Amino acid sequence: MRKLVVALTAIAAFSSSALAADLSPRTYTKAPPPVMAPSWTGFYLFGGGGYGIFDSNTFVRNAAGTALTIGQTNGGDGYFGTVGGGYDWQFSGSWVAGIFADAQFGSIRGSESDLLLGASGALKDRTNVAAGARLGYLVAPNVLSYVNGGYSYGQFSGSTLLSVGGAPLATTTSFNRNGWFVGGGVENSLNIFGITAPGWFMKTEYRAAQYDRATLPETSIAGVVGNSISTKPLVETVSTSLVYRFNWTGPVVAKY
Repeated sequence: MRKLVVALTAIAAFSSSALAADLSPRTYTKAPPPVMAPSWTGFYLFGGGGYGIFDSNTFVRNAAGTALTIGQTNGGDGYFGTVGGGYDWQFSGSWVAGIFADAQFGSIRGSESDLLLGASGALKDRTNVAAGARLGYLVAPNVLSYVNGGYSYGQFSGSTLLSVGGAPLATTTSFNRNGWFVGGGVENSLNIFGITAPGWFMKTEYRAAQYDRATLPETSIAGVVGNSISTKPLVETVSTSLVYRFNWTGPVVAKY
């Protein structure tokens, strides 16, 4: 009996030693680094260019203001550059609202005409300045789909309606007009294209700007004012811009 107890004790001691030898020492596991949660809240600047279509509803009036012709639509197109900036707020998780201002510079060329003279001339949309607001939804953490709208101010050139031998016989003056715009677009981080560019985005936007009607007296070579052209410009543009967001890294959120 005593020999059996001694044998069992020896087996137990040997098994415990073997099990302890098989157990590796516990190692320290380092926590993963903090994850930078992107935030759309903050200031941004942008610059780019685009293509525009210019339509103008026009008719001719006499000195008393009576319409002498029916309205007709004259059209044209051209290219422009744009710069601007704004501020966004991200709220309720995936919603973004913001305010912005921008300017478009170029030569979107349309036309205006006097059917009584049987003549027409170029009408250029040279500058548009806009200020407004936008509201968007994040379809992905780094992709924003949005609509916008607000105030727009346009500067337009005068026209030479009729000339002989290069000498203008009937012209209209340049004019400025207030108006409004609506539009929408998509803005996304450049990182989705495999580019490591924190803070850099690209946005593509459509916009339609309607301006107040203008009455432009026709001036002859002798300076005599006769009929006038009434015009109501509508400018539609599509632009692509490079955007830099100053605080895209956002707050630090630790995830373990």
